[in-house]
Amino acid sequence: MAKKVPLGIRGQAEETVQHKHTLNHHHDKLPPIYSTPNMIGLMEWAAANALLPFLDEGEISVGTAINIEHRAPTTIGDLVKTEAVLESHDERFYVFRVTAHNGKAEIGRGTVTRAIVNPAKVAERHAKRHAGKSE
Repeated sequence: MAKKVPLGIRGQAEETVQHKHTLNHHHDKLPPIYSTPNMIGLMEWAAANALLPFLDEGEISVGTAINIEHRAPTTIGDLVKTEAVLESHDERFYVFRVTAHNGKAEIGRGTVTRAIVNPAKVAERHAKRHAGKSE
């Protein structure tokens, strides 16, 4: 990564809640409300979108930590919008303050941390570490 990533960069992501995003999709005894894992995934996408302009060719960002509160229910048909704002970073990790809103209320907030990696280089290091080892 050659580009400096400034504090305060922002990313967004949104989706309209469908049945496949609900608790009920996973278990028929649960209500048809937006699931926490789906909300967290959307928050991660917002943070990933914030980093996109700073990635070199072949790089991606990956999630490394989450600390999220799911604060209110959201139902099928509601539009969930998430925003991520870069709060801090060091040489390796980027910590984003994230929020999720359903148009009526904040439904979630917290932090997600991401790292920038080059999958080809990671695979190469993995292959070298495991060269000669049988599986």
